[in-house]
Amino acid sequence: MTERLYLLDATIQDFDAVVVAVDQDRIELDRTAFYATGGGQPHDTGLLTWSDGDSAVEDVRTTDGRVWHHLSGDIPNVGASVTGVINQERRHHMMRTHTAMHILCGVMWQRWQRVVTGGNMDALSGRMDFELDEFPQGFIEEVENLCNAEIAADRPVEVSFLARSDAVLDRDLIRTKVNLIPDSVTDIRVVDIVGLDKQADGGTHVASTSEVGRIEITKTESKGRGFKRVRFVVHDG
Repeated sequence: MTERLYLLDATIQDFDAVVVAVDQDRIELDRTAFYATGGGQPHDTGLLTWSDGDSAVEDVRTTDGRVWHHLSGDIPNVGASVTGVINQERRHHMMRTHTAMHILCGVMWQRWQRVVTGGNMDALSGRMDFELDEFPQGFIEEVENLCNAEIAADRPVEVSFLARSDAVLDRDLIRTKVNLIPDSVTDIRVVDIVGLDKQADGGTHVASTSEVGRIEITKTESKGRGFKRVRFVVHDG
């Protein structure tokens, strides 16, 4: 199993690793800081270098529990020592956007007691679906103001790990459906925007809400009875 360094530290910009498998234009490493697409968050990009070559990392995917880095240039051999460098601008945009999604989740629960049913994101934009029959009057302005108030509050974003037996007893994690995580996962990674939102989550986040910038709600849509979609973008503060 590849050690996923970003689970403990999302600010890592470069790292050393060893190639453990090669399959055409993709390689598996013993450890990586490149985020693999999952949970609605797209993969990182960047560069791999080794003693006699280098290659851009264009995609990172998990297949049957294995993290594969898709390369666009040279391919290192199994056993080669490599250095990975993350595209830090893209990574930070993803971190800001993912934290913005959790802010929106927290606001929707605290203000309207509505749970999220799905979501997706790209750099500085995203969408989230909620269990909601109708949007309240003045919804866009109110939810936007509430989200930006949470950003201004500069709430810390903390990452921790809980034993599964403890996680399933946490009311906030039950609300965000921690029970949907496969039984094989014994330690649950928790992202907590202190005082606002707590979720089982494997993505990358900023250290405090103030780093997000400013959230703008750009569109609301009906996706059928009882399901509504909210689209947003993230601006610099």
